[in-house]
Amino acid sequence: MKGRLILSILLILSTWDGLAKEYHFVSIENLIEQEVGRKVLPQFYKKLGHSITITPLPGKRASTTVSLGEKDGEIMRIFSYGIEHPNTLRVPTPYYSLQTMAFYKKSSGVVINQKEDLKHYKLVKVRGVKHTNNITQGMPFVHDVDSTVAMMDLLELGRVQVALTNTIDGLLAIKARGYTDIISLSEPLDELSLYHYVHQDHSLLVNEVDSVIKQMKSNGELEKIIKQAEKEVFGAN
Repeated sequence: MKGRLILSILLILSTWDGLAKEYHFVSIENLIEQEVGRKVLPQFYKKLGHSITITPLPGKRASTTVSLGEKDGEIMRIFSYGIEHPNTLRVPTPYYSLQTMAFYKKSSGVVINQKEDLKHYKLVKVRGVKHTNNITQGMPFVHDVDSTVAMMDLLELGRVQVALTNTIDGLLAIKARGYTDIISLSEPLDELSLYHYVHQDHSLLVNEVDSVIKQMKSNGELEKIIKQAEKEVFGAN
């Protein structure tokens, strides 16, 4: 009851003349979960009376742009992003998640039972993506590319042995290319919550957006919006 009262007050305040604002965020280009986030995040700000624009960028460039204050935040990143980028503030309640999955060719003889087994193989990942950066840290054979499709192309050609990405992202890339000999592990290597981040100059947004996310989670609205976003994004891909 208290949470609903706080949210109601925030909604009233945000819709007063002069308080409605436009914010400019970035996402990571060519990743399916980010495309879902591009459809979901505007719904939070709409409830607060604000409008937003979202610009897809390569992962590293996206984080640099926000750290420098050139954009107002990132639409979704994992928890450790906030630790590594102290100029950003994490909205405490996650609103989506991803899985870190390993993909490989059926006939390759790849055997992965735990994260540490990755060090034995030539790996490929999308440049600037934190969850695959983290899982491959310190490993000797890691190649970066700009998209999931490019990653699967290298895997199909045999230039790498294991591709790492979000499960759905990888499956859709394989489907798009029509590859039939690339498979995934039966279980993901990790599953991570995704959070919205804002630049430290916009600290007042943290509690406002967090209250909206909590309310939408509790009343089931967020789940419905995510399912619709997934349907649109997965259908388009």
